[in-house]
Amino acid sequence: MSHRARLGLMLWPAPGLNADLARGQWADASGYDDVWLPNAEGMFDPMALATALAVTTSRVRIATGVVPMFNAPAPVLAAQTSFIAAQAPGRFVLGLGSSTGNMVQRWYGVPFEHPLRQLREYLQLLRQIFAGGKTAFSGQHLQSIGFRLQSPPVPPVPLHLGAMGPRMLALAGELADGVVLNDFTPPGELANALAQIDLGAKRSGRRAEDLEIVKRRAVVVTRNAEEYAATLAFYRQHFAFYASAPAYQAVMQRLGYGAAVDEVRAGYASRDRARISAAISEEMIHRIFLFGDAEHCITQLKREYASGIQTLVVSPQAATPDAFAHTAEALLAARPA
Repeated sequence: MSHRARLGLMLWPAPGLNADLARGQWADASGYDDVWLPNAEGMFDPMALATALAVTTSRVRIATGVVPMFNAPAPVLAAQTSFIAAQAPGRFVLGLGSSTGNMVQRWYGVPFEHPLRQLREYLQLLRQIFAGGKTAFSGQHLQSIGFRLQSPPVPPVPLHLGAMGPRMLALAGELADGVVLNDFTPPGELANALAQIDLGAKRSGRRAEDLEIVKRRAVVVTRNAEEYAATLAFYRQHFAFYASAPAYQAVMQRLGYGAAVDEVRAGYASRDRARISAAISEEMIHRIFLFGDAEHCITQLKREYASGIQTLVVSPQAATPDAFAHTAEALLAARPA
């Protein structure tokens, strides 16, 4: 199955950034193929924002990137999805993931247990619900008996899975319609990721090319040396934040950054910010994140399309509305012909 190349814009609906509903409507009018909606940091709920976009846009595809499955029972999420899909037929993608223990357990107060097994059952249950009959699902972790969705989405809503590690990538290949990668699958690691997706896809009689391969790309289009230096410092802090999460630590170790992870852990334990910062080299930052002038950023994005990414979702990393707008507007030039 072939998937046409697409360029998406990830909104970042934080207060004062002007990067939510109005910016999504702008993306629809300006030529972006998709808008993607995160679930993070107490910002506007992605399903609520998707609903608003579904009734105020006419062309752009709307996708969650991603909704943690721990946040709502599958029947509840299915009912929300059916309404959004009815307002924007063929224009909604439900992106799911396990998220992290920090978000799920510390923020939401929900036990973060067996995420891989639970996500498998969650996807299976969603498939059963969207098929239109009454549920008869009794898994090791999830159960649903007798629930029926009165208006299953037509056409069916694609289910995409956010994945980084080998087992999650294989699960996406086996059960999902697409996989959502992020910056921690750098260009040189894409072939390994596709191999894991393919292993899972073969379990369902498919291949990796049958899935839509999506990648979320954090980007800053800088305009001068001062912005470049500020962005480098920002990404160093960003890297350190991710290095504090066990799920990302495992990924960083696979990327060859085990010593840096150990230093970051020690820095957090001793509250030594200088030690944390020193552990993260400029080479590591450039390997994972994308920033620089517009020409550099667009060139790198086009290389990712050429490497096998079908949908690139650019996520402007900005502290002001002007900075968000500048990156979002500049990167429209990366849209495939």
